[in-house]
Amino acid sequence: MNAMHIKSTFLHERIRRALQSGRYLPGQRIEPQAVAREFKTSVTPVRMALHRLIGEGMIENHPRGGLYVPLLAEVDLRDRYDWMHQMLRAACEIGWSPQVRKLRAHHVTADPADVPKSTWKLFDAMAEATEQTALHQAVRRTNDQLAPVRRAKQTLIEDAHAEIAELCAHWQSGDMAALKSGIDAYYARRIRLVPKIVSLLNAKRARLH
Repeated sequence: MNAMHIKSTFLHERIRRALQSGRYLPGQRIEPQAVAREFKTSVTPVRMALHRLIGEGMIENHPRGGLYVPLLAEVDLRDRYDWMHQMLRAACEIGWSPQVRKLRAHHVTADPADVPKSTWKLFDAMAEATEQTALHQAVRRTNDQLAPVRRAKQTLIEDAHAEIAELCAHWQSGDMAALKSGIDAYYARRIRLVPKIVSLLNAKRARLH
């Protein structure tokens, strides 16, 4: 791997983490030149990293409009929630490798200071513990795509920490039935909130201009 690819790989991970952390809001434009200045590098490895993120669905390329964090319409957000819901139910039904679950369980806790990150870690751990690589990769991709939405909508769910703490407790205890039921309730709630979530995301986007 040459120096340019090493640099773009490093930038890909840094920008990916910035998206997960809410550094960029859904609907926000990402300027390659500004990212290059932030990381004190040339624009070429930045563009390489951003195009990789386009392929992963974390950034959209609008023809003649530039690069943006996806701002999902109601139907798209419902589809994404439904897809993640179905994958997590599949993880519960497949079951977990005892060794992997034991290894990952103590790393997954509900941090009240960062509920979106706790959510990402729990769903990733559930998929990884199935030892089904394709499922884990699909969950990780959708997890990343939903991360900016989770950050932006935090104010809509007052008891989000208690909600994810209960799911983490079921995971840590290995109670598959309770976890599956909890996942069902988690996504039913979010499906109901889709109109409010999209309205909030649009309002946040409007304030960017």
